[in-house]
Amino acid sequence: MKDFDTDSFRYDGDKPFKIKKAPTKVDDLYEDNDHYDTLRQQQAAEIDKWQERMYAYNRYGMVVVFQALDAAGKDGTIQHVFTGTNPAGVRVYSFKRPTDQELDHDFLWRSWRELPERGTIGIFNRSYYEEVLVTKVHPEILTDSQRLPEKATADLDKLFKQRFEAIRDMEKYLHRNGFLTIKFYLHVSKEEQADRLIARIEDASKNWKFEEGDVKERNFWDDYQDAYETCINETASDNSPWYVIPADDKKNMRLLVGRAIIEELKKLPISKPEPDEERFKELQKLIPVIRNQ
Repeated sequence: MKDFDTDSFRYDGDKPFKIKKAPTKVDDLYEDNDHYDTLRQQQAAEIDKWQERMYAYNRYGMVVVFQALDAAGKDGTIQHVFTGTNPAGVRVYSFKRPTDQELDHDFLWRSWRELPERGTIGIFNRSYYEEVLVTKVHPEILTDSQRLPEKATADLDKLFKQRFEAIRDMEKYLHRNGFLTIKFYLHVSKEEQADRLIARIEDASKNWKFEEGDVKERNFWDDYQDAYETCINETASDNSPWYVIPADDKKNMRLLVGRAIIEELKKLPISKPEPDEERFKELQKLIPVIRNQ
């Protein structure tokens, strides 16, 4: 059983990220299914504790971004990691294909609308990063669908540099205002993705999870790998780090994600509210009032 060391998966800009060197598997962090359930429940309780403390302190918030290729396990990871966290302290938003209204705005607009309040954790299932990943692999989205000025799409290399700059500026702005952004790339191997897609076809109860487009996108596997490598290198910082999490084993993946979130929450300068003795004494006077009502 391996240690819960998340530092080796954390990228903050101090070292280059090479996707071919990033593992998709690690030694098991759990002994068996019962041990996994115990560890997951312990993590859930700890995340809940720190979120409650963050809420009571009311100065900070957290944005947790999940990015991955198809079938890597984003939905299940969000479900398992945050089960047990007070629902009032968590907001989950899944970004789908942009709507007409969203296309009528800049590429960051729909993300700004879903940012969390102070004291809460906002979870993005996919995010504004799609605009430098999918569009990098399929530039026709930019030229044919996004209603951008022709001048903007005349030089796509320049456009992507500007988008990376805008994302870095957004995350810096959020950090200056008390919102930490943590980004997770769930790194699944091509072989494991194939097995999961086939399992969705073979099990009728899972057919709803399968989309024919996922098969088409596998033809662009290398392009996506290059796009993620560039994206992570362009936007990793200490205040807004990326975690590249091995995703071939879902249980290991969830435990690593949970541990990374806890470690980042612990870095926030939030303290448990200290009792106010004067207020405590004043509140005691209300007890007989309540009893006599």
